[in-house]
Amino acid sequence: MIASTQTNHPLASVTSSGATPQASIDVACSRLKAAGLRITQPRVAILEALIKRAQPASIEQIHGDLANSACDLVTVYRCLAAFQEVGLVRLCYFHNGTSLYQIKLDSDSPYHVVSKETNEVEELDAESAAELRTVIRRIQESLKARGYSEVSHLVQFFAQKPKFAGLREQTNVAATPLQAPQRNQAPAIKS
Repeated sequence: MIASTQTNHPLASVTSSGATPQASIDVACSRLKAAGLRITQPRVAILEALIKRAQPASIEQIHGDLANSACDLVTVYRCLAAFQEVGLVRLCYFHNGTSLYQIKLDSDSPYHVVSKETNEVEELDAESAAELRTVIRRIQESLKARGYSEVSHLVQFFAQKPKFAGLREQTNVAATPLQAPQRNQAPAIKS
């Protein structure tokens, strides 16, 4: 096991942003430093594992992605808790209650749809996610105006995937924006 000491990792002192894994590590390390957390070898290894994964992962999956000598499972738990506290990871869940973690390098965290049968995770389409963020911001501002502080939220969707892949393209589920029916109005039924 590698000790939790300061590292001379070449990415630990660089600050930049971008879409490449190296730039993502840079941003994550900068955020850790800004939060007063040390840049350690286990933390960098965990960040690298999170960034390589495009979707939320369990602690055990993240630990499995690490080299055998990177750190133990308890260190992964502790690091993810610290990352969550400073807003560097987003906690989400499977429908069975399993906790999942996803790197969060920008302010707009993705929202997901989880298949109830396979636990496959898909990102909500951009238009629906933007609409959801707008509603959530409005609710958060309302709560803050009423005196609440440290307002946060968790949103996760669980659904059964369409039985036929062709059905999904026909109904264009992923591109359908979220629209709630108006009061006293029956929801539209597509045939």
